[in-house]
Amino acid sequence: MTPAPHPPDTTAVPPAPALTGALTLAMAAACGIAVANIYYNQPMLGILEHEFAGSPLTGFVPTATQLGYAAGLLLLVPLGDLVDRRRLIVAQLLTIGVMLALAAAAPSAAWLVAASLFIGVLSTVAQQIVPLAATLAAPHKRGHVIGMVMSGLLCGVLFSRTLGGFVATHHGWRSMFWLAVPLAWATAALMAATLPRHAPASTLRYREALASLVHLWRHRPALRAAALTQGALFASFSAFWTVLALRLEQPAFNLGADVAGLFGVIGAAGVVAAPIAGRLADRRGPHVVVGLGTVVTLLSWLLFGSWANVWAMVAGVIILDFGMQGALVSNQAIVFALDPQARSRLNTVFMGSMFLGGAMGSAAATAAWKLGQWPAVCTLGGGLAVLAFAIQAMLTLRRRRVARAGG
Repeated sequence: MTPAPHPPDTTAVPPAPALTGALTLAMAAACGIAVANIYYNQPMLGILEHEFAGSPLTGFVPTATQLGYAAGLLLLVPLGDLVDRRRLIVAQLLTIGVMLALAAAAPSAAWLVAASLFIGVLSTVAQQIVPLAATLAAPHKRGHVIGMVMSGLLCGVLFSRTLGGFVATHHGWRSMFWLAVPLAWATAALMAATLPRHAPASTLRYREALASLVHLWRHRPALRAAALTQGALFASFSAFWTVLALRLEQPAFNLGADVAGLFGVIGAAGVVAAPIAGRLADRRGPHVVVGLGTVVTLLSWLLFGSWANVWAMVAGVIILDFGMQGALVSNQAIVFALDPQARSRLNTVFMGSMFLGGAMGSAAATAAWKLGQWPAVCTLGGGLAVLAFAIQAMLTLRRRRVARAGG
């Protein structure tokens, strides 16, 4: 059995100051800059293949980055409960800069793949910042603060591909990595100057912290419900983006990959959705917002499947993004409220489940497209939204039974 966490030792660290708007914005910016490092290489893949012509490893650069991110979620994010998060965040950002410089100077595809793997691992610093923001926020403002920080993260996801493609096209792919180096180090300096010291929340050893991930999953039903719901929603979300370019190439649209890329800009609607969902979660309760997110996601797929025109696709993307982001922020508010001593480990389980769901959704969408093209994909995406709604419905019924039994 996993040992129970000991009470945190906070005697050497003064109480954290109140979370100001300026600090919230700084953390949001840091999240966006950190997570952007994962996506710079995606639009430059063709340029990289030309640079390292003949190397079969070049195509693995984006894959290595994603695998590194998954490894970082498992191996680094739990450290946030065991050490001073401020030091950990600054150290990761400084080291990302070193890895980006190694990528920029890569003499071979193998070198670039190795550097990309470590860039992915270290970019999980964004998932250190989100639990810290939840910890510093007042309980009645936690949803709003998480929403603001997640908006910054989403901006990094959305605009990193645009920046990476532009810089690589006009100035070369190495220039993008060299540009990212001072961005990472400037962010490290910003975090060092603004973040308060934060005492370790647990005295568990690292090996015990990793083992406790299974314990948290088994003994936290609210964590399981949030993780499974968000995993299903992110699978639905990923299913759409996986086959979007294929859908737009069909006779109903006759549009190219360049237009498919522009749909990512439309996804910026989620930047607005996250703080709105956070405020609503603070006022009405996060479970209500999660339930609404599942319904909104289903509505987007009904729209995708009912009308074959660009405007319906645009409206559907906005609705889909609102549903996914609203549920994400609210589920994180639920998860972070479960145990202040285990917020980083809770985030590991939650985000790991979400990304696993996304990978499964992408694979299922590819298979559905081969079997029945767009109608099959719409059935898959809508079915995943229904699954998420069913999980929330069962959770609501369970809470009501408990409330009646307690009354």
